[in-house]
Amino acid sequence: MKAKFSEYLDGIAPSLKQIIDILSDHYDYVSILASDSKGFSIQASQRNKIITGENMTTERGCVVRVYKDGLYSEYSFNGSCGDAGRIAQKLIGILDDQIDLIKKTETKIFDTAKLEDEKYTLFTEMETDILPEDVDLGELMVKLQGFSDKAMTLSDSMIDCHAAAKSTHVCKMFLTKNRDMRQSYVYTEGSILAIGARNGKNTMTIEGVSDRNGVTILDGLEKKVEAAVKAVDDMLGASHVIPGEYEIITSPEVTGLIAHEAFGHGVEMDMFVKKRALGAEYIGKRVGSDLVSMHEGANCVVDVASYAFDDEGTLAGDVTEIDHGILRTGVCDALSALRLGTEPTGNGKRENFEHKVYTRMTNTIFDSGTDTKEDMIASVKKGYFLEGMFSGMEDPKHWGIQCIIARGYEIIDGKFTGNVVAPVVMTGYVPDLLGSISMVSTDRESFGNGGCGKGHKEWVKVSDGGPYLKAVARLG
Repeated sequence: MKAKFSEYLDGIAPSLKQIIDILSDHYDYVSILASDSKGFSIQASQRNKIITGENMTTERGCVVRVYKDGLYSEYSFNGSCGDAGRIAQKLIGILDDQIDLIKKTETKIFDTAKLEDEKYTLFTEMETDILPEDVDLGELMVKLQGFSDKAMTLSDSMIDCHAAAKSTHVCKMFLTKNRDMRQSYVYTEGSILAIGARNGKNTMTIEGVSDRNGVTILDGLEKKVEAAVKAVDDMLGASHVIPGEYEIITSPEVTGLIAHEAFGHGVEMDMFVKKRALGAEYIGKRVGSDLVSMHEGANCVVDVASYAFDDEGTLAGDVTEIDHGILRTGVCDALSALRLGTEPTGNGKRENFEHKVYTRMTNTIFDSGTDTKEDMIASVKKGYFLEGMFSGMEDPKHWGIQCIIARGYEIIDGKFTGNVVAPVVMTGYVPDLLGSISMVSTDRESFGNGGCGKGHKEWVKVSDGGPYLKAVARLG
């Protein structure tokens, strides 16, 4: 079925277009992004049950952006849009005050040109199996509680299991004098968080599913229950890794963590404008082995961060960031693109209508190779198969990376020994890590559970992933 576009947004469109017409007599460029996204968040465990009618991406409101005398200004609002003339005059007063304040304080600004406003129309309702607003949440709660209950029967070490799901029906409309772009789609994510304890030690791990679709993907969580419980048991019997440099094989989830941290914020080109990313100095240069290619964009894979256009009305892209080891480009929002003299890539995203646009990741994924996982394991003399992830961190200015990985399975002379280390901290310099990649598997996956912040805030949906990789890394 099609994800039906918002009747609310259709209803306010005529008024918003009137506001744009009035503002266009006063400003050189005017755009309005209007959002109406509905969804839910639900969680079941042995201790509680939680259902809410909102999540990180549910919202309803508008944000207007204008350009005048070399300056951009924005204002967000919600509520009734019936009296277009009154709203437009209020916006003119507020936006002019913002521009006047910058001039009076002699604030240093970026010299930014006017955005183009070529005529374009788009209307897309993407396919889904069910809308979040039509889901029987009581029935879904029973299913999630069943997953939690099953986990408790699989191991005496289990002390709790959280089965969770979120789904959002995203509707966005981008309007200018010449543009009318509307999109509607659904994305869903589900997770199993297993928590265990044994002999005074406790640990946890998480397994998940995600897709740009409805809640039927949550049926896949049943298999994740067994995987999560087994992982917890493995980690409870684990020892600490002896710090050093090892051959490693990364699972697709860990591969995605590397992709996100190594070529995430470091190649978001608003960081180039601010001279805060070393990646700006590596365009056209080698950053990895010949086996390393990477794509970023809402069109490079279908997952939670896949859309038709971004929050600035730029069509979704599929950017080849790394081509056989050479860094070709980063990703860019529209204003940063103007400042850098390049083209926007469809990566201008807001946390919601009340927040400003930043260059943000969407789907970041390593390309597949020609090796099999079995051949990769057999080639390891001494090292670890790394699986599961907790968190990651990067330093875009110096290109350091730190990944906290759930567990590592020891490999000696091409065979698993049965020894497990957990947790595992992987650190290094990005070009060194990617330069050591010597084998890449034929299969790949993407993962879209959770979100990504810009610094400590500005959370948006992202996904990342790739194939199995063989590399050399420092572990501790």
